[in-house]
Amino acid sequence: MTGALAEDVKAAPTGPQRYSDGYSPRDTAPARARRDVALCLRTWGLDVLVDDARLIVSELVTNAAKHTKTRRIGVSVTRHPDHVRIVVTDTSRTLPAPATHTPEDEAEAGRGLQLVDRLTTRWGSKRFRTGKQVWAELPVGKVVS
Repeated sequence: MTGALAEDVKAAPTGPQRYSDGYSPRDTAPARARRDVALCLRTWGLDVLVDDARLIVSELVTNAAKHTKTRRIGVSVTRHPDHVRIVVTDTSRTLPAPATHTPEDEAEAGRGLQLVDRLTTRWGSKRFRTGKQVWAELPVGKVVS
């Protein structure tokens, strides 16, 4: 290739794009994580996923801050060709379990993982020696019903 033509050719990414950060388990952690994930997705041109991703990361970060004694909450977002994976890590080895509320229940809390289940194509958790990760996947270019 020569001069100007070479400058016009842009290389395609060879692997997934990834964003990650860590947060102290304070009251501000969910809001900061929501903001950062939204900015990340908008930067990647995935504005359509922002609302669901903000809700998912808010639920997962809130659970880590509220139900564990972790000193640091990790959040990562990875863009794959057909989905975006959100991962929240903490130092607790206790895996989350969705509440068993029915739609008639009047409880105002305990529905976060049910909401995550409804919004995603897949989600799950994995225990490690040093803690756990809870992950959720949103489709790129497809609608979850």
